Amino acid sequence: MSALLDRINQLAAKARAEGLTEEESRERDALRQQYLAAVRRNLNAQLDRVVVAEADGTLHPLRKKEK
Repeated sequence: MSALLDRINQLAAKARAEGLTEEESRERDALRQQYLAAVRRNLNAQLDRVVVAEADGTLHPLRKKEK
């Protein structure tokens, strides 16, 4: 994950300084998608472990919100 963020930051700095080639722009977009997917996976894994404690002392897992 660290290497992924380092490369995203390198491309962002280059984009601000001198601009990106088409290939670098595609690479940046792909890396951002990979990063977002990893963040979503980690967040979902964390939320799956959350347990809600009710006032009466009962515990139950956090439910997914219905759409």
